Amino acid sequence: MNNRRHFFKTAGASVLGAAVVSRVGAASLPEAAVQTSASMQIPPTPPNGRPFQPMVTLNGWSLPWRMKDGVKEFHLVAEPVLREIAPGMNARLWGYNGQSPGPTIEAVEGDRVRIFVTNKLPEVTTVHWHGLLLPSGMDGVAGLTQPPIGVGKTFVYEFVLQRSGTFMYHPHADEMVQMAMGMMGMFIVHPKDPRALRVDRDFGFLLNAYDIQPGSTTPRVNTMLDFNLWTWNSRAFPGTDPLVARTGDRVRIRVGNLTMTNHPIHMHGPHFEVTGTDGGWVRPSARWPEVTTDIGVGQMRCIEFDALAGDWAIHCHKSHHTMNAMGHGVPNMIGVKQQDLAERIARLIPDYMPMGEKGMHEMAEMEMPLPDNTLPMMTGQGPFGPIGMGGMFSVVKVRDQQAPGDYRDPGPYAHPPGTLAHEYTGPLTEAPRARTTTPHNGPSVQVRKPGPQHQHPSH
Repeated sequence: MNNRRHFFKTAGASVLGAAVVSRVGAASLPEAAVQTSASMQIPPTPPNGRPFQPMVTLNGWSLPWRMKDGVKEFHLVAEPVLREIAPGMNARLWGYNGQSPGPTIEAVEGDRVRIFVTNKLPEVTTVHWHGLLLPSGMDGVAGLTQPPIGVGKTFVYEFVLQRSGTFMYHPHADEMVQMAMGMMGMFIVHPKDPRALRVDRDFGFLLNAYDIQPGSTTPRVNTMLDFNLWTWNSRAFPGTDPLVARTGDRVRIRVGNLTMTNHPIHMHGPHFEVTGTDGGWVRPSARWPEVTTDIGVGQMRCIEFDALAGDWAIHCHKSHHTMNAMGHGVPNMIGVKQQDLAERIARLIPDYMPMGEKGMHEMAEMEMPLPDNTLPMMTGQGPFGPIGMGGMFSVVKVRDQQAPGDYRDPGPYAHPPGTLAHEYTGPLTEAPRARTTTPHNGPSVQVRKPGPQHQHPSH
């Protein structure tokens, strides 16, 4: 306990503190690296400091640092960014260092880190280090633990990383707007012993959601639940990178949820174990097996599995979270004959196409006109045709010959003989049906509308 008290008194002690940086201090800031590509950037081996195995950020990258007097220094820049959600659609978001989400910050348990934050937004901001144990004055809540970072100002946060795990960062200033605009990132603290909790491949991404109306580019920030774009690291399928591994690899996937609803993340193929939560690592005797793990708002989960050869879908199991550009007022048209009406409408609107008569899969096959900068509801091609998925969806691609450290897309899986589902072309017999208790020529169901005497009394 005395050590803990000592930590809180000294961990944030610094000439700079969580305050605005002077002109002299600004002259010595570490370079603010910028990355605008939406492709996954494989992090290099740590150039200095304690060794660790870097995490690969899905459609993202890790922020470089510099060592200064034994302290790891990072530089985050909060700014408007242009993010490609998927090919054919860009969004005007807010993020860090050229992207939304911002770059992953990686360090090691026991490291002292110094993080400079420059505000290039049109309003004040802060950074809250979600889940990290640090002094109250470094917690990043505007008005409560620090003054907000003014427009054009740079603040610095400094603290010692007390435990390893998977954490996040996001604003606690005008949070509804800034998080709805995409301001968030991952903060990974690796174990001090690089041999501890080691895996062969380590992936991570954040869950986020946007309400961007067809044809527009800027999210609506007052939306509570009716979002129409569900993304991983601000990418919707087919824009999400695959998670590539070699057969037999021990694979870890870290997922953080900063949306406004829970997400049951389901992976096909190998069963996995839940090995980490917001509270830290789960000791081996307490881990539990799953094929779906529900991640609540503000939570994170680490899952691990032994990779099996194949192409394995991984996605949110809320069905509407694997679709794009949804309209919540669309009626169910299954079974409704639309041809005559469609012909009449087409005389007025030449590009009109009827939808939903036989279900929604037809939308994955149709190429219909869309407003500029709008994604189809379902898209993406596989080796056997349209995949018919969007949003929170990707593929874990495992191959026998994938080289260690190679994360390139290996292409479609070559199924061994006898392991691919195929059409049956043999004879078909009519399936027997159970007898009903009511004869077919019996009375039909009668529906009676209530008259005035059945009306509910007024309140």
